[in-house]
Amino acid sequence: MKDLGIYFSNYGDNSVNASDQLGKYIKVNSEDDFNLPGKFEIALLFVPEYRNGDVTASNDLMNEVRHQLYRLFPGKWKVAITDLGIISPGNTVEDTYAAVKDVVTELIKNQVFPVVVGGSQDLTYPIFQAYQTLEQTVNILDVDPGIDMGDPDESINARGWLSKVLMMRPNYLFNYSLLGYQSYLIRHRELDLVNKLFFDAYRLGDFYSNPRMVEPLVRNADILSFDMDAIRGSDYSGNSRDLPHGLYGEDACRIMRYAGLSDKLTSLGIFNLNGVGNTEMNANLVAQMIWYFIEGYENRKRDYPIGSKSNYTKYLVSIDNFKDEIVFYKSDKSGRWWMEVPYPKVKGAKFQRHLLVPCDYEDYKNALTNEMPNLWWRTFEKLS
Repeated sequence: MKDLGIYFSNYGDNSVNASDQLGKYIKVNSEDDFNLPGKFEIALLFVPEYRNGDVTASNDLMNEVRHQLYRLFPGKWKVAITDLGIISPGNTVEDTYAAVKDVVTELIKNQVFPVVVGGSQDLTYPIFQAYQTLEQTVNILDVDPGIDMGDPDESINARGWLSKVLMMRPNYLFNYSLLGYQSYLIRHRELDLVNKLFFDAYRLGDFYSNPRMVEPLVRNADILSFDMDAIRGSDYSGNSRDLPHGLYGEDACRIMRYAGLSDKLTSLGIFNLNGVGNTEMNANLVAQMIWYFIEGYENRKRDYPIGSKSNYTKYLVSIDNFKDEIVFYKSDKSGRWWMEVPYPKVKGAKFQRHLLVPCDYEDYKNALTNEMPNLWWRTFEKLS
C-alpha cells in the first residue's frame, strides 16, 4: 500500500484508557511508527477542514471525539480498527481535498473501510473523486436536512458540493439519495432536478412513518455522507442551522448500524462537527454513532447476491399490463430482499443483463397487490 503517513499528524493517545475500553482496542499511529490497516479493517481519519463551510472550526473537537470514543466499551468484535490521525488543512482547501482523495483512494483500493470525521460536508467531493480515480460507479446516500446543490458556476462550499459531483466528466455517479430533508429548507427547482434525474428524496416524515425504509437505501449506497445538522438541535447543540426538528440521536445511531451492515457501502463521512454548544456531549454523540457503525460492520452478512444465487429464494410476481414478471430475491442468510431490474436490451446480445437493487419486503407486498414498485421504474429509467 502507498505510504499515507505524509498526510497525517496529531495521532491519538490511548495510554489513559482501561484495558477493556476501545482506547486499548484501537490501533494508534505515531510519526515514527505509522502502520496502515489491513484488508477488511476500519480506518478512522479526522479532517478539520472548515474553510468552505459555515460552522466554527475546532481541532479540539476532533480530539474530543477520539477521547469519547476511546472511553466506550467494544462489543464482541474481531474487526481491527486503526486511528490514522488527523489530516491537517493544507495551504489551500484544494490541497486538503487532494490529500483526502489520495488517502481514501488507497484505502478503498486495498479494501480498507475509511470513516472520515470532518469538517464541512464539501469533503464529500474528494471522497467521490477517489471513486472516480478508481473508475468505480457510485451511489451516494446523503443524510441532510436540505439539498447541498449549489451553483455549478460558483466555488464549491459545504452547502453547494452536489452540483460539482454532477458536473464531473466522466461521471461515475449512478444514484443520489437524500434522506431526512425538511421541505421548507429546499428550493422547488432543486427538488425538481433530483426527480428529473430519477434520484431519490425522502422527507424527515417519510423516515418517521417507516424507519426501516433507510435499510435498503443504505444497502444500495457506496458512500454515506452524514450532515450532523440532520440531527435536531436538542440532541446536537452544534446544529449550525438551529433546527428544532430533525433526527433524534438514537435515529442517527440506527442509520449508522445499518451502514455498518451494508456489504456494498465502502466509505462513510460524518460532517459539520461544530465547535459550539456542549462540545463534550456533541463529541459523545459522534463517538456513539461510530460505535454503532462498527457494531454493524462486525455483523456484516456478506450476502450481496453476486454470482450463484443458490442461497436465495426467488419470487416471480406478475403485474397487469406489464409483459415481464418482476423478479425478487430473498437472502436465506439475512432475510434481506433485492429486486431485479433489466438493462436496456442490446441488439444481438445472447443474454439479458440485470441489475440487482436492494429493496424491502414492502416492495414485494406492493407488487403482489398489482402495484409496480417506484424503485423499479426509477432504476430502469436510470439504466436507460
